[in-house]
Amino acid sequence: MMTRRHAMALSCLAALGSILAVACNPAAAGETMPFSDTAFEAAQKSGKPILIEVSAPWCPICKTQKPILAKLAQQPRFKDLQIFDIDFDSQKPLLKRLDVRMQSTLIAYKGATEVGRSVGETQPEWIEGLIEKTL
Repeated sequence: MMTRRHAMALSCLAALGSILAVACNPAAAGETMPFSDTAFEAAQKSGKPILIEVSAPWCPICKTQKPILAKLAQQPRFKDLQIFDIDFDSQKPLLKRLDVRMQSTLIAYKGATEVGRSVGETQPEWIEGLIEKTL
């Protein structure tokens, strides 16, 4: 017979398992996932193209960038691109570490090397040019 304590313990374990799965697995190609040091380092070590997207839910430029990034990520040449999202409002220590001062910042990496950065860019062809640097 399952008690409330057992049910609560099982639900806590399930939640912990899903948190660990997100933190330990690198992003699937073209999929945006929340930034985690573990997943980012794994993507860097694998040499995959990486894009960090710093956004805020209230930012109109960020809202314009998201569909552009989603469309570009579906292109075959960007099939291995891993996109990590950083919330501008809640992840201030991480922003400081990455030297990010504004939302709508995009940072491109080729493996462990930063190859480009843009702030406030909404032109699809310029965003595409930034992402091409990761290949």
